Amino acid sequence: MKAIVQERFGPPEVLRLADVDIPRVGPGDVLVRVRAAGLNPYDWHMLRGDPYVARLMGGVGVRRPKSRVAGLDAAGTVEAVGADVHGVRVGDDVLAFCPGALAEYALVGPPGAFAPKPANLTFEQAAAVPLAAVTALQALRDAAGLRAGQRLLVNGAAGGIGTFAVQLAAGLGAEVTGVCGTHNVDLVRSLGAAHVVDYTSADVLDLPERYDAILDNVGNLPARRLRRLLAPGGILLLNGGGEPGKVIGAVGRFAGGAALGVVVRQRIRPLVAKPRQADLVTLADLLGTGQLTPVLDRTFPLPDTADALRHVEARHTRGKVVITIG
Repeated sequence: MKAIVQERFGPPEVLRLADVDIPRVGPGDVLVRVRAAGLNPYDWHMLRGDPYVARLMGGVGVRRPKSRVAGLDAAGTVEAVGADVHGVRVGDDVLAFCPGALAEYALVGPPGAFAPKPANLTFEQAAAVPLAAVTALQALRDAAGLRAGQRLLVNGAAGGIGTFAVQLAAGLGAEVTGVCGTHNVDLVRSLGAAHVVDYTSADVLDLPERYDAILDNVGNLPARRLRRLLAPGGILLLNGGGEPGKVIGAVGRFAGGAALGVVVRQRIRPLVAKPRQADLVTLADLLGTGQLTPVLDRTFPLPDTADALRHVEARHTRGKVVITIG
């Protein structure tokens, strides 16, 4: 099969299109014929082994990538099902977490981390969902416990996670303020934000409101200053930060935020999403009824994955970038 592989850490240029073996299906595995794969900042972090400290924390690899085939988010058709797997059949269309998603075939991982693809979504739209939407859902529901009538500030509201977070929060009945650039103001408002701050013409830190929760997807503002926008008992969720080539990157910001949270009244938490099937099913239901809609920036064919990752690294993606495979 065709796949995007990397033999070493580095910039997008280290990626190459190659022929590799189709993954072998074990008793607990689901093999997906990938039709589209979504890209995330996660992918360029894995590509570069960045920040360097992450290589010592497991899951990335130390001297070379732990996973030879890149990618994580996938949408496609079930090609084979292991003997111990139930609830899915060959021929079913799914959206899933698939390590090695930038290939014609990939295994779902961890086991069970898939959901039926809503019939009203294209494969490209479905591939935009897994990591970004699950992160947004777990941030608002589990970490923040967001409720109707509460105030939420989303920094990076036009990005992959931000576009889902604005929609989910508005659907819960929260009052959402989205922060984005000028050309995304109308988009963020259309997703359900009650207020939109254009960061090119206004300083977010000067806002007079106080928020029950802040979701920071950018990492461009100090946690010690952002937390001053929180209401008493509010929560600041740190989900972004770090540029390519940094030694510590967002890890240092997360650690600093956690330390600050010990000595202030508000809660400050790093956000790490977990690939849970129940959450994918919840999101698939919302997508199927039109209560949630993926926002696509651009699509690229599989051979142009390096160009797509350069676009994601530029950090001005409007929604999600998706790779079309077959």
